Amino acid sequence: MNGILPLWKPRGMTSHDCVVKARRMLHTKKVGHTGTLDPEVEGVLPLCIGQATKIVPYLTDTHKTYIAEVKLGTATETEDSHGEIIEEAEISDFPSKQAIENVLQLFRGEITQIPPMYSAVKVQGKKLYEYARNNEEVDRPSRRVLIYDLDLLSTDYKDSFIIKVTCSKGTYIRTLCVDIGKNLGYPSHMANLVRTSTGSISKKDTVTFEEIEKAINADKELEFLLPLSRGLSHLKFIEVEKTVKQRVLYGQKLPRPDEFPETGPAVIASDNRVLAVYQIHPDNPELIKPLRVFNE
Repeated sequence: MNGILPLWKPRGMTSHDCVVKARRMLHTKKVGHTGTLDPEVEGVLPLCIGQATKIVPYLTDTHKTYIAEVKLGTATETEDSHGEIIEEAEISDFPSKQAIENVLQLFRGEITQIPPMYSAVKVQGKKLYEYARNNEEVDRPSRRVLIYDLDLLSTDYKDSFIIKVTCSKGTYIRTLCVDIGKNLGYPSHMANLVRTSTGSISKKDTVTFEEIEKAINADKELEFLLPLSRGLSHLKFIEVEKTVKQRVLYGQKLPRPDEFPETGPAVIASDNRVLAVYQIHPDNPELIKPLRVFNE
């Protein structure tokens, strides 16, 4: 069994819980997830099965899209609705739509974030949440992330509004919500979060655990499994002749095709089947070498 299982992760489960459950249901150990979602967050969580586990790093690096609720007036230690309240302020005059739009403009493009204390980022060999649970102070390293799209969806709530964010790997939506609130003049936190897409895989592609179990019990083919190509669609695809196919599957170095990108890897395919991911050879730019090879 090889392919991408486009799971709609339910609330209340960790990403690792989902991997364990999928392994049990599909009777295979080769399952990997493509980007952690907190237990209280639901949404698109592609699981790579079999040979597809080799593309986990490439799917993890793709753009992600989220729908988030920014709640003004209260800040929490975890930056979401599940932490202790650490600051409160009365909302005497809820910001206008234009005021919110003006602030959102500040966060489009490349921005700097400081990861929340309740996160898995490691500092001096320990995860930040371990410091937080021990009430220890530690300097948190800033990081640069990209916000490709940031749109205001709704202001129909008494003390919150809804945003849609498309961002790079490593972006903390909790922190984004807090920083947006600060720029509006209020303590704030992320009240709700849903991930609606990972790369080219969106909500419409997904299935629930209930639907998977139903298909298995009915002894049906798992037609909802996506091919490897869906998880690599953000990379350049280069078709090779059948005479070259076996060399690729043997993991051999190849002459660099003219269309091979100057930076980053590319997918080598034959008859629209993904064979391997290659990169420019570090010692000889006239050659390309395999990073991942997908067996028959």
